[in-house]
Amino acid sequence: MTNPPPEGRRDLRALPKAHLHLHFTGSMRPRTLLEMAQQRRIRLPRGLTDGVGLQVEPTQRGWFRFQRLYDAARAVVDSEAAMRRIIREAAEDDAAEGSGRLELQVDPTSYAPHVGGLTPALEIVLDEAEASERATGVSVGIIVAASRTRHPLDARTLARLAARHAGRVIGFGLSNDERRGDTTAFAPAFRIAQNAGLASVPHGGELLGPDHVHNVVTSLHPDRLGHGVRCVEDPRLLEQIVDSGIGLEVCPASNASLGVYAEATDVPLRALTDAGAAVALGADDPLLFGSRLLEQYETARIMGFSDTELAALAASSIRLSRAPEDVTARLLAGVEDWLSGPALLPPPEEQGRTAQR
Repeated sequence: MTNPPPEGRRDLRALPKAHLHLHFTGSMRPRTLLEMAQQRRIRLPRGLTDGVGLQVEPTQRGWFRFQRLYDAARAVVDSEAAMRRIIREAAEDDAAEGSGRLELQVDPTSYAPHVGGLTPALEIVLDEAEASERATGVSVGIIVAASRTRHPLDARTLARLAARHAGRVIGFGLSNDERRGDTTAFAPAFRIAQNAGLASVPHGGELLGPDHVHNVVTSLHPDRLGHGVRCVEDPRLLEQIVDSGIGLEVCPASNASLGVYAEATDVPLRALTDAGAAVALGADDPLLFGSRLLEQYETARIMGFSDTELAALAASSIRLSRAPEDVTARLLAGVEDWLSGPALLPPPEEQGRTAQR
């Protein structure tokens, strides 16, 4: 039996990981948004230019503020070149943070009017995803997402489009305010996607609690839940999720910015992992929340997660991804190498003893 690796504080940038919860427009670099807005002579709201992460209350009013800022950012994405830039930079930023797999979520409906329709919009995304993968070394998959604010028939249209492009498209999602729309009405769209072999990755369990999570689970049969943190409020539901192997895409900074928890460190990550849940940390919309993937791992470290536990979170994200088998094997081997390597700093308690000497 091998000895356990020494604990300490290894470089989290060097930890291979997968990024499974990132939205297209929300992934934009702040300076890219500013440049594109200036080129188009679009005046942005202060919330997008002040360099301060969004902080709202978990109410309809708070969500409206978030959505207003998101829509303002999306207004600058009015060309193929802008779409390609966002994807390329998202892959570059993930590469810089040690992410070897990115599954980027996009609703092509918003960009279709600028590029000739839904199909061209998605094909631009897929083409650039492939090019960005070659350029950065980050494996890129695309999730086509429907919006709860639109008619469920629109979701079926998107599901058929996603199904026709299964391969680089790896999943089908449902986003926007989970208090809107009837979850069960979107079930036919998810059946279309699942019949094509796509992963079911709807949002649920952030703004609403266990009852809605149960509805999402029974209606949409998710492989992963976007957020899902509120399932911790019902131990029986959490046990069901664990037993079913449903992954949770946990985004601490997002949860805090939207007022679900007071601080990112209040997100019940420890309770979820202690219960055996498969968790993948995600950044959601770093443009608005001011916090990228690496900072989610740093938050977990502040919560008390050891390097061994952080490596387990990274490995969980890789296993929950739809990455090709060779990519999964390579990244998991990298996690083992990271954990077996030397720590940059000893654990905090050791640092204190060293200083006293």
